[in-house]
Amino acid sequence: LKELTYVLAEPYSSADFQHGPVALVENGFLVLAIVPEGETAAELTGFLQELKPRAPRLVVVSPFQPALDLAATAISIPSGIPEWLSPLVAILPGQLFALGLALAKGIDPDQPRGLHKVTLTR
Repeated sequence: LKELTYVLAEPYSSADFQHGPVALVENGFLVLAIVPEGETAAELTGFLQELKPRAPRLVVVSPFQPALDLAATAISIPSGIPEWLSPLVAILPGQLFALGLALAKGIDPDQPRGLHKVTLTR
């Protein structure tokens, strides 16, 4: 997201988010939450419920309906995917979001500024 759109965005686990970054959440603050099925779904949904009084703009990527119900923008992904594989499916909407935002800002996503090859070929 940062590289393609030049937007300052930070990834956090829900546990890390509650220790500092949560102070940034206010009316209209964008929170993109990826809520996979499995043992973390209820916990993450509870965390999103705790954020609601602060009036953030919640974008939720999930197959878990209770989490999607909290979202201003709900992106449903297929259900029944093993939890260990779910990041592969959940990342796709994020990649498409970054692509769309880059294009909307007039940025060539294939030529981000400052891109350098970091490995040496010998």
